[in-house]
Order: sequence, then C-alpha cells, then structure tokens
Amino acid sequence: MNASFFLLQADNTTLTIDFHASMSAELCEAFKKIGFEDSKVNEITKNKKVANALEQIVSKLDVTAPLDKSKLALLHSLSTSIKSFPFDNKYVWLAEFIVSGGILTNLQVAEGVKAVNVNPEITRKELEVESGVGVSLTPEFVEAEIVKFMQDNKEELNTKGAKKLPWLMSSVKQVPELKWAQPSLFKPLIDKHLGDFLETSKANAEGGKPVASAKRSMFNEGFLGDLHKPGKNPQMWPELMPKHLEVTGGKVYTRFPPEPNGFLHIGHSKAIMVNFGYAKFNNGHCYLRYDDTNPEAEEERYFKSILEMIEWLGFEPWKITYSSDYFDELYALAEKLISLDKGYVCHCTAEEVKLQRGLKADGNMGGERFACPHRSRPIEESLVEFRNMKAGKYKIGEATLRMKQDLESPNPQMWDLVAYRVLNATHHRTGDKWKIYPTYDFTHCLVDSFENISHSLCTTEFYLSRESYEWLCDVLHVYRPAQREYGRLNISGTIMSKRKIAKLVNEGYVRGWDDPRLYTLEAIKRRGIPPGAILSFINTLGVTTSTTNIQAVRFESAVRAYLDATTPRLMMIVDPVKVVLENVEDDFEVQVEIPLKPGNADLGDRKISLGKTFFIERSDFKEEADDEYFRLALNQSVGLIKVPYTISATSVEKDGSGKITLIHAKYNKDEPIKPKTFIQWVPSSSAIKISELRVQSQLFKSDNPSSVPEGYLSDINPQSEEVFHDAIVEPAFLDIRARSPLNLKSPSTEFNIVEKKGPETVRFQALRLGYFCLDKDSTDDKIVLNRIVTLKEDSKK
Repeated sequence: MNASFFLLQADNTTLTIDFHASMSAELCEAFKKIGFEDSKVNEITKNKKVANALEQIVSKLDVTAPLDKSKLALLHSLSTSIKSFPFDNKYVWLAEFIVSGGILTNLQVAEGVKAVNVNPEITRKELEVESGVGVSLTPEFVEAEIVKFMQDNKEELNTKGAKKLPWLMSSVKQVPELKWAQPSLFKPLIDKHLGDFLETSKANAEGGKPVASAKRSMFNEGFLGDLHKPGKNPQMWPELMPKHLEVTGGKVYTRFPPEPNGFLHIGHSKAIMVNFGYAKFNNGHCYLRYDDTNPEAEEERYFKSILEMIEWLGFEPWKITYSSDYFDELYALAEKLISLDKGYVCHCTAEEVKLQRGLKADGNMGGERFACPHRSRPIEESLVEFRNMKAGKYKIGEATLRMKQDLESPNPQMWDLVAYRVLNATHHRTGDKWKIYPTYDFTHCLVDSFENISHSLCTTEFYLSRESYEWLCDVLHVYRPAQREYGRLNISGTIMSKRKIAKLVNEGYVRGWDDPRLYTLEAIKRRGIPPGAILSFINTLGVTTSTTNIQAVRFESAVRAYLDATTPRLMMIVDPVKVVLENVEDDFEVQVEIPLKPGNADLGDRKISLGKTFFIERSDFKEEADDEYFRLALNQSVGLIKVPYTISATSVEKDGSGKITLIHAKYNKDEPIKPKTFIQWVPSSSAIKISELRVQSQLFKSDNPSSVPEGYLSDINPQSEEVFHDAIVEPAFLDIRARSPLNLKSPSTEFNIVEKKGPETVRFQALRLGYFCLDKDSTDDKIVLNRIVTLKEDSKK
C-alpha cells in the first residue's frame, strides 16, 4: 500500500514523499534480530530507500547477537547515507567496519560513503584509510592540538568577541590532525582552556598586567550570547517600540510561564535557569507567570510547589503574575479579532476539525485541507455567537472561537487554531465569572506583549508556534515580543510524563511525586541533590538549539563532583558486627580527632572515642584471609581509621544459624604492627541508630522506558530501592544535623546556592558507601536516610 506524507521544509515549501507503508514481517524480524527496537524498526520501514539499504547490509553481515545501540545508530546512519542504487557491496565493508568497532563516528561513516561514491573501484584497504578505520586519538593528543591551534590563531581568536566559541568549535574540527577525533571531546577541552588563554592574551597585550575580562558563561555564549539586544526585535508596527522601551528602560524582560497542573521536572530546571538566569545576567527582570487558563487541571499544591522550586534553585521572581490577571483584556482582543474578520465561531466537532486540518480517516496526516463551514459567517454573527459562548449558552464542545489564519500554509500552527473554548469550570482566582477560557496559542503571545517581554524563550517544540505567535500580535496591532527557541534537557532512564508519573504514584510503585527515584524537582530535592549542583551541570552543557539528551550517570557524576567539594565525611556502617577488645580494661578509651572534611578547615574536626567495644562493617571481617585480603581476619591485624594501633581478631561467637554475633580481638599497643589497610568503626557507646537507610538506584531498567513494547510499567527495576534497618553512624552526625544547612562553597563553580534549612540539607559522605541525606520521613526519634549518589560511578552502568 502506498502512502503520501507532506513535510514542511526550511523554505516553507511542501515536499510530498511516497513510500512503501508496510514491509514484510521477515524484514522486520531481521532488523530486530540485530538489536533494533520495535519503535526504530517502525521508523526505518517508513522509508523505502533506507529500509532497502539496511536490508542489503543486514543480509550480508555475519551478526549472531544483538549489537549495542551505538553500532546500530551507525548502521542506520550508513543506510540513510546510501543514495545510489543498485546497491554497491562496498557499503557492506563499511558495515563490517562498524560491527568490528573500527568505525566509531558518523563522520567516519560519511567519509566512507563519500569515498565509495567518488571511487567505485576503491579497494577495501583504501576504504579503511578513507574512513579512518582503527584510528584512535587520545584525549591528551586532542587537547594538545587544540591548545596549539589556539596559540597559532590567537590574534584572530581575540577579534571574535561573542562569536569566539562557535568560531573555535568550527575551526578546530577542520584541523587535519583532528579529523577523526571524537566530537564529544571538543567542547569540554575548549571550555577547559579558552578562559585562561584569553586572560593570558589580554595580559600580554597590556605588558603583562592582568586585565579584567567578562567571565565566560552560558549567558554570554552560544544561543543566549547570540540573542538580540532589547529593542532590536523586529516589529510589524515599529511605532509601538518606543512605548515598550519606555516601560522596560531598555532592560531584558523574560518570563517563566509554567502551567500549574503538575509538578516541575528536571527539564524545567533548564528553563528556569535560562529565563531567570539570562535576565539576572543582563541586569533585567524575570516574571513568574502562572499560565492558569485550564481550571479543570489546576491545583493549589502545584502553584505552591512551582514557586518553592524556583526559590530552591536560587532565583526570585521580579513579579508573580497569572494569565488570569488579563482575562478581561484577552476577551476584548478576542472581540477585536472577530471585528477584523480574523476570528470566527465554529460549531464543528473535534473529529470534523481534524478532517479540516488534513487528518485522513485512517488517522494519518496528508489529506486535503478544507475550510470550516462557519469560516465565512458574517462578523456580526460571530460576535453574537462569541458573546453567547461567554454567557454560558453553549455546552463544552458545542462552540469554539477559531483564528482565521492561512489554510494554505505548510505550517500546522497556521491552520485556524482555537482561541477560546467553553469550560464550565470554577477558576481558583476568578470563580464562576467565566464560562469560556482562552487557549495557550491565544494567551501566551498576548500576555508576553502585555508584560513587555523582550525575550520570550522557550524550547524547540514551540518552533512552529513562532509564526502564529507573531501573526496574532501583528493582526491585533500590539507590541510583538521575540520568541526564540532552545533545545530542551532530557535525562535517560526515566519518564517525565505527568500522566505516567501519576500512574506510578496512584498504583503504589513509588512513594509519591517526590519519591527520590523520580526526576521531578520535588523528588530531586528530597533525594538531597544540591540546587547548585543542578545549575553547575546545566552551565557545563550550555544552551544550543539542539535537544540535550543526557544519561543519568552523567548527571550523577556532576552531582558527585559537587558533593565531594561541599559535604563533610562520616563513618557509617550498614551491617554492623560488634568487636570486643579482650586485652584492655573496661574503662579503656582512646580519643582521636578527625577532620570533618580533609583539606577544608571551615568545618572543623570532630572527636570520637574508641572504647572496649565498637562496631565494624561485617564485610570487613573474614574468618580465613587469603593473600588478596587485607582487612580484619582471625590472626590478621588491621588498622582502624585514625586509631594509633592496630587490632587483631582472635575468635568469634555465632548464633544458631552460624551468623557471627561477636568478634574477640586484641589491641596491639605493646607490639606495634604496620597495617596494610584501615577500616571504619563506630563506638558502641555513642552509635546513632538509623531506622531506615534507603539506597535508591534507577527506577527503570532501560534508557528509554517509554519505548518498551510491553509498556513502561514492565520496565520497572525491582531492585530500584533497598532498605536497611541495622545501619549506624558515628555521633558527629548529630552535630552535622544541628548545623545544617552548611552551605559550603564549591570552588569549581559560581553557582553556590544558599539553601534554607530542610531535612535534605543534612548531607554527608559516608566513607566507602556514598553520599547521603536526611529524608523528610525522619522525626526526632527516627532517622531515615536517602542515598544521593554512589561514591563512584557504578561500572555496570
């Protein structure tokens, strides 16, 4: 069966593509056999040329087990790059290079395909050279070449101003010696050296005197660095600009406009930082504007949580506003839209509107678009009908106000969008005054205009909406803010959908919307991740127009680095076993002093006393030691952290099941033994009992749980949380809790947020175990801890 799809191109023309809509089951199975997931197979088989090319490759490859995702992505890239038919078997050589690990990047694939196309007689050996098979450039080599390039081009680099980073990124990729370098190496290495290089260059230019320079930041580089200055955004009606600048004083005005129908997630942290941070960086203002146009879904808890999360991230709204503040003005503009013959009341059903917009009976796009039968009704008639809507004479779905846009446009956002709909719902602020409510497409741009926003910053899924955004402002003769779109932030291995998280919560898979295994901001906060770590992480990523897809382990690595610089260290034991020193008196005591954070005197020291009895970790003892085991064993000594002499185990006691309940040992004061290692310990007399030690890991087993054929619930990791009830921690924990929040600064970042006191601010590094914080379930008599991140990255991830 043949199908036609219409694609919107960059030049606003429509491209019609015909392709084979269904492929054989055998072919699909062949793709799945080498590792492609169902969703990817469906995507591939929608394109006949790509599917045919991949079929030729797969049929000739000797693959007996599923390939990893990176190799599958390269095979797909290769199939997409093949334009010539009949199929040239030299492409199979490239596929074999991919499978063997000789080709690692899309650049190598592209160069290999080009070599085959240019020279059909190319040999396998020549193709290996042309596609860089086996070439491996170390990060050290790449770093040296980048530094050399910067030194060789310092004069030109210093003239680039705000464009220096894009120019440098583009230029170093053209260096012949770096042709086969991993693309992911460039930005981190450039970031590492560019700031120091520029400062050195300026100092040299001034005779060696240090010269103050603007600090490099995500706000003056890349996407944000290239944004227009206030007042330079284009206008259909230039006469409106002076009034706008009079109100703003020429300052940057931004807004963060969340819908109060759910909790914010990790992606929103980037939006918060972009909008609030860009305004602050430019000495401007940022609104918190609640987009409260859907009273059916809005709840007070969401309003409260949104503000708390913004403040937790260290930002303060200049003003807090609501879209509902402007309902009267919006209604007046809706009537004006009708009066200009740019709006009409429609009585079509939702299904009829879909057909008008080109949705075919089989559910696919590509049908012929046609006008609503009410589109040509007289202006006065639409005004009467719109007022009837306002008066409550229509039920939900019986009437809408639609914008009269451009049905011939290739942009779906210009196909007569709905401006107002009937909603017989009580609004939390306006009560029962309104029976109709404006849509996002009508409200957003106009409220931006009312509030004199200079930079309406949003994510790229709203790119097509820019045309309708500008159209509505221009038609209504109001100041037109500039909408600009940046790439959103996604974290792998989790879900962000409010509907799906609600199912997890309602069916008891997690404790609530703030369960530490989720990636809502409430959950991230409860998990103990510091807000400064989040901002520092986003700053390292920068802001571009590309979606940023980050593995959870990379995010956790950034959190770990931040915590390492800002948290005290304590001894904590998960599975304690008691040790008794048989060769000391009952009142034996050795007091030791240990820094709370080695290398940081700000936190001070804590004193801890070793007595006749104490606890060690059960895994730190073996009855019989081998040559590779250096911890405590029978007749083998070990050091205790900061204790001057070693101990040696002499015998053990066990219960009826064979579990060790007590270790007898001696304190080797009279025969000093140099220990091969040291273990942690907690005094039995002052140990702090932990009621629940919750060790959380990734909630889902796969990187993309939403794509799992059996559904995301089937992908839940049954070991995503372990709870231990016997853990103990040294008494200094009580001091850390009392002094919280410590608000230590990380020397490697400018984003050190001063937090308000809360259980999650009681953080510490448990030696050898990871980073932990106090959970909100704790009470004066019950300590509950969450693991924030592991001490080092899990190699299994």
